[in-house]
Amino acid sequence: MDWNALQLSAELAAWTLVVLLPLGIFAGRWLALTRTRARPWLQALFALPLVLPPTVVGYYLLTLMGSRSALGVLMDSLFDLSLAFSFPGLVLASIFVNLPFAILPVQRGFEAVSQDLHDAAACCGMSRWQAFSRVELPLAWPGVLSAAVLTFGHTLGEFGVVLMVGGNIPGQTRTLSIAIFDRVQAFDPAAAGRMALLLLLISLVTVALGYGTLERRGKQGAGGT
Repeated sequence: MDWNALQLSAELAAWTLVVLLPLGIFAGRWLALTRTRARPWLQALFALPLVLPPTVVGYYLLTLMGSRSALGVLMDSLFDLSLAFSFPGLVLASIFVNLPFAILPVQRGFEAVSQDLHDAAACCGMSRWQAFSRVELPLAWPGVLSAAVLTFGHTLGEFGVVLMVGGNIPGQTRTLSIAIFDRVQAFDPAAAGRMALLLLLISLVTVALGYGTLERRGKQGAGGT
């Protein structure tokens, strides 16, 4: 069992979630409330990682983060940091790949909040922040939790983009999914099977806990009414 790869996968999923969930809440709420004509194009942009092959996404991300790219030169000059084939590069790639999982469920959650509640909050003298934190966010919570679960779970199992952007560097970019692939390539099905089973169980528990929380919250809400 490659415990270092498991730890790296967990760290990658955690960092992706910490960075992406606030962005998902902001962007999802904005998409739910905006009436701009560019909305369909923005939704399509955020959903692109769902339909593009991982090789295409990985190629463009690797090009963007290469040592000769503008971003690569900037990061090297400011922080002496190389993004390609590094853990920070994996985090940036994972953030992009998980955009649809973090934004679209949140958007649906905020779209379910009635406009009458927005008007009522304004009539009660609530500020925009108070209306958001006390009215909108609690009602959109199922969408936010779904986004968190999907983002974390998908990051744990991401393979194609991770391999292209990060390679297979032990202790730095070798995640659990890469370690499974590595063991298969080495004709070690027993080790690959153990790691695959572990990843399956972790993903199953993550999703089950998320849906269990949603179900309990739904029952509490029904009981309160």
